[in-house]
Amino acid sequence: MTVHPSAYKGKEVIVLGLARSGQAVAKLFHEAGAHVVVNDRKPRGECPEAASLEELGIRVICGVHPDHLVQPTTSLLIKNPGIPYDAPPVRQAKELGIPVVTEVEVAYELSDVPIIGITGSNGKTTTTSWIGHVLRTARQAPVVAGNIGTPLCEAVISDEAKRAGWLVVELSSFQLKGTLAFRPRIACVLNLYETHLDYHGTMADYGDSKARLMANMEPSDVAVLNADDPFSASLAHQTRARKLMFSRRQSLGEGIGLKEEEDGAVIVYHNPSGRTERILPICELGVPGAHNVENALAVAAVCLAAGVDIEVIASGLADFRGVEHRTEVVTEKEQVLFINDSKATNPTATGKGLDAFDRPVVLIAGGLDRGSDYMELLPYFANKVKAVVALGETRHKIKRVAEKAGLHQIIIVDTGDDDAPRALQQAVTEAYRLAAAGDIVLLSPACASWDMFPSYEERGRIFKEAVHTL
Repeated sequence: MTVHPSAYKGKEVIVLGLARSGQAVAKLFHEAGAHVVVNDRKPRGECPEAASLEELGIRVICGVHPDHLVQPTTSLLIKNPGIPYDAPPVRQAKELGIPVVTEVEVAYELSDVPIIGITGSNGKTTTTSWIGHVLRTARQAPVVAGNIGTPLCEAVISDEAKRAGWLVVELSSFQLKGTLAFRPRIACVLNLYETHLDYHGTMADYGDSKARLMANMEPSDVAVLNADDPFSASLAHQTRARKLMFSRRQSLGEGIGLKEEEDGAVIVYHNPSGRTERILPICELGVPGAHNVENALAVAAVCLAAGVDIEVIASGLADFRGVEHRTEVVTEKEQVLFINDSKATNPTATGKGLDAFDRPVVLIAGGLDRGSDYMELLPYFANKVKAVVALGETRHKIKRVAEKAGLHQIIIVDTGDDDAPRALQQAVTEAYRLAAAGDIVLLSPACASWDMFPSYEERGRIFKEAVHTL
C-alpha cells in the first residue's frame, strides 16, 4: 500500500499528536484533499499549533482522545512517534486493520532524494551531524533531518531538498516502528543497548523496530554495520543489501577499522582488493572520546558508500566540532571545565561520556525513572567520578550507585519538579563548590528529561545558563 497524500483525496485521515511533525503532515494531507482530523491529548492551551490548522479548515480536537475518534471509515492513522501503541486510538486502528504509520513513511513516499538512514541507541545524533558535515565538505548538498530536529515531512518539501544530493536522516526506534515501505539507499545501525523499554516493553520489540531500517533494502543498497555490536552485526544475515562493516576492536578483511602505528591508532579502509588505505590518525579527530572514534568509523563507512573520496573524508573527520548538548564544552571557570552532555539520556551514553575524560569529574545526573538500577555506571563512578550531584526522579538510585562505588561527596537536590530550572541551577552551584582546579563538572544525566524538562535540549540550555551565571 502507499501512504502518499495524493492517494487519500476525499478520504479520512487521522493525525495523532500535534507538535511540529504532526502539523507538517496534517497540512500535506489537507492540501492533497484528504479529510484530516488532528487529535492531541494535551489541553488546548498547550497546543499553540491548533489555531493555524483550524484556519486552514482542518478539524483539531484537543484535551482527550475521543472514544469514537477512529471509525471503520478511517483510511489512515499517522501518529507522533512518541505516542505508545497502547494508546486507545492506535489500538482501535490496529483492531480495524487501519494502517498506522509515522510521518517518516509519508516523507519517504514524497521524496525523490536518496536517503541515508542512521539509527542506534547511542551516537546517532553525532554520527548523523558528522555525515552531513562530511557530505557538505564533499559538496554533495545534504539535507540533515529526522529525529535530529527538522521533521522529515518538512525537509522533503523544502527548497533545499530540491537541490539535495542526499537526505541524511536520524531515525529513532519510535519512528521506524511505524514504517512500511521505507527504504534508505544507505543504512547505518550503530548499536543497541537496553533503553526505551517503557515504550517497547521488550528488547525484542525494540530490536525489531530498529531493524525496520533495513527491511526493504535491495542488493544495490549499502548496510553499514558495527562488527563490535552483537545486534548490529547480526543484521548482516538479515538484509539483502551489500554490507560494509566497521570495527574499533576487530581486524576486518574488508571495511573500516583501526591500525596501530608508531604514533598511535589510525583509521583505515581495508578495500575489496585487499589494500589498506590510510584515512586519519584518531588523535586528529575533531571531537574527543573513544565513543567518537566509533562514530568516526561509522561516518567514514557511510561516506565511502556515498562516493566521497578518502581525502575529503579525512578532512571532514578532522574539522567537525560536535553537536550541541553532546559532550559540549560550555566554558572554564577558575580552571574548572564545564561540559554539557544533556543528550546522554541513558546509562550507556553517560558511561561513554565519562570514558572520554581523563580528569576528575563532578557529575550531575538524574532524571526520568524508566526502571533502570543504573548499576552499569558503578565502574565509571569508581574510576572516573570524584563527586555526584543527583536530581530528578532517579536521584536516590544514582545516590545508591555512588555509595556502592565508595564516593563520599554525594549531594541530593530535592527542589520540586515544579521549579526544575531552580533545581538544576542549585545542582550546578553545588557541583562547582565540590570541584577543584583541573576538574570537570559534567552534566550527563543518564536519564530522559521529561520528569523535569520538556526536552534534553531545554535541560542543556538551562545548564549552560546556570554555568554562565555562576
